[in-house]
Amino acid sequence: MPAHTNCAGVSRRDCLQLGLGALLGGGLASALRAKASGPGALPGNAKACILVWMDGGPTHYEMFDPKPNAPAEFRGEFGTVATAVPGVRYSEHMKQLAGLLGKYAMIRSVRHDQGNHGAGNHYMMTGAPPRIPVGCGAFVSFHPSMGSVVAAEKGAPAGLPPYFSMPTMSRSGGPNFLGAKYAPFVVDGNPGSPAFRVRDVALPAGLTDDRFATRTDIRREVDTFRRDTDRAAADPAVALDEHYVQAHDLMTSAPAQAAFDIGREPERTRERYGRNPLGQRLLLARRLVEAGVPFVTVYDGGWDHHTKLFETLKGRLPAWDNSVAAVIEDLSQRGMLDDTLVIALGEFGRTPQINKDAGRDHWSNAMSILFAGGRTPGGRVIGATDTRGFAAVERVLSPENFVSTVYAKLGIDPGKVLYGPNGRPAHLVSDPTPIRELM
Repeated sequence: MPAHTNCAGVSRRDCLQLGLGALLGGGLASALRAKASGPGALPGNAKACILVWMDGGPTHYEMFDPKPNAPAEFRGEFGTVATAVPGVRYSEHMKQLAGLLGKYAMIRSVRHDQGNHGAGNHYMMTGAPPRIPVGCGAFVSFHPSMGSVVAAEKGAPAGLPPYFSMPTMSRSGGPNFLGAKYAPFVVDGNPGSPAFRVRDVALPAGLTDDRFATRTDIRREVDTFRRDTDRAAADPAVALDEHYVQAHDLMTSAPAQAAFDIGREPERTRERYGRNPLGQRLLLARRLVEAGVPFVTVYDGGWDHHTKLFETLKGRLPAWDNSVAAVIEDLSQRGMLDDTLVIALGEFGRTPQINKDAGRDHWSNAMSILFAGGRTPGGRVIGATDTRGFAAVERVLSPENFVSTVYAKLGIDPGKVLYGPNGRPAHLVSDPTPIRELM
């Protein structure tokens, strides 16, 4: 099975990708239709969030919650390694993050009842369980995602969208009733490639700054004539003018161009993150939050290991461990970790017993979440699963608790009531109780 698909056969190219069509065709402009509006409700410590979305459901056994004393059919093939916190052990392939545990917290006790990709993705991305049963491969959006809410509440500096997703959007990473203007700006491609460029951000070849300015001047004259003859404020075409202005600002903004130019990074920094797509996307994410973007999702697919789990992860985990450790260390060294959340999770964990194909299946009774930054107390391990990893049994937490913590850290009231276009109220999170140990 290709690394970018899950068991439902859904590829990342099937995901809804709003974002980077031709400027005059309206694609980019639609993705940039507005900045955030509402005031913050809490004095949160963090200004931004980098969310590493491990699509498919990463195994807690082979990463952050090993069970070395369980029978072989539960504990698996990997050994363990001591962390920076006495008595806490990780998988043997998580050495760098094990040594960094003093800088972040580990949650081992989130559980829910949505054991398929579509429903689990929605629950963890929004803090809201699906309203109706959904299939494993479903793309569902019954509630705004964290990224879209943060975009609406916090905004971004002029010339930059407030919400990015790389290289695709998670199936439940959209805005729902908040509207398409708060969908993520999708940056596809591998930032580590010499040919990498963000579509519609660089001026097209052969189009000089002067010619580009002339074209926008012509458009402005046409739009002014239309407004003079039809001043209807509700006209969508009139409102669209602002979106073209934002698209133009992005293409001509020096800070935006600088943020996307990953080649400005020293070679040693690029090597430290890892010369792989995940590592270079995390480096670009750091540059974006440094420029003022409040929410960046780094979509990392291929964690649905029903088969050959150990064979696959032997090659994958060391590089993943290196790249995630690198962004935490880099932010810390730059004095940015207090202001930036770094979170890594998927939709659920994996089954306790290894299946006949040397894999683990979907399991929503237990999962682990890495939670760093925003002055989160380091070295804390929140909750626990039982001795065989069947279920969270100590300090049991819900997706609502997790999402409420993200909002509270970012200064957004998780108890806020939102209103859809029809005036119908919707609670941002039904249980707005954050995880107190992380605050």
